[in-house]
Amino acid sequence: MGITENAAYIKGLFEGYEIDKTTKEGKIIGEILTLLCDMADKIAALEADNKELHEYVEELDQDLGAVEEELYFDDEDYEDYDDLNDDEDYDGEECEYFELECPSCGEIICFDDSLSTDEITCPACGEKITDIEICDGDCDACDDDECKSAQ
Repeated sequence: MGITENAAYIKGLFEGYEIDKTTKEGKIIGEILTLLCDMADKIAALEADNKELHEYVEELDQDLGAVEEELYFDDEDYEDYDDLNDDEDYDGEECEYFELECPSCGEIICFDDSLSTDEITCPACGEKITDIEICDGDCDACDDDECKSAQ
């Protein structure tokens, strides 16, 4: 027997015993039983919602598992995609990566040497970034400590 049925049973006993509802005790018991029935209904509704959410989460977990299987591959499959982790372009030349701070929003933007410095747009704020100088550490005019330490 569920909580709703138990509350209804107790309320039936109260009405079946013909307790005088005009006395102080009868009024209090009647109000407690009304409250008990309301609480039982709300708890039953919460249990139903909880069950529905649990089923939904289980479905999401299964879907996420399928996506993970597609995205993450075994070590055997990894060998087929070994060239993706190399710092080389597809033509075998080494690829160099750079970081740049957007002057407008401060977002760090990463790009490689295959991207023209005229084409760089901040993905966070959308502002086109111009006047980009790429220093390889051999410039005399550079005051950047990191650049000098790379020499």
